[in-house]
Amino acid sequence: MKQLINIDVPDLVAAEAFYGEAFGLRPGRRLGREVLEMLGGTAPLYLLQKAPDSIGAADDTRTYQRHWMPMHVDVVVDELEPALERALAAGAIKEGLIREAGWGRIVQLADPFGHGWCLLQFVGRGYDEIAT
Repeated sequence: MKQLINIDVPDLVAAEAFYGEAFGLRPGRRLGREVLEMLGGTAPLYLLQKAPDSIGAADDTRTYQRHWMPMHVDVVVDELEPALERALAAGAIKEGLIREAGWGRIVQLADPFGHGWCLLQFVGRGYDEIAT
């Protein structure tokens, strides 16, 4: 199985700039006028230009204000603070404090398009530190 990450955004140019600056991704292929592949992570990220208020899932209209959905993307980084500074400088919004866990450190973010993200810094063996 292979995973792909697809994210609706209202503006491909702004999204390309944000994800490049915040997470170090780089543009890959253009798939038509409304889809841009971003590379540099372990799975490709596809930015899909979708107008605000257009119809999304279950006949709901899209909104790019901060919204909650029970899914987000984690970005594993070597050092949390510099990665957080880069993301904030690119336009991310920090949502809460940096927290410590048995596997490492985490901070929650929102991107400029309302989607949730977390930056993770593993320590020791990462999730294997708490695996049973």
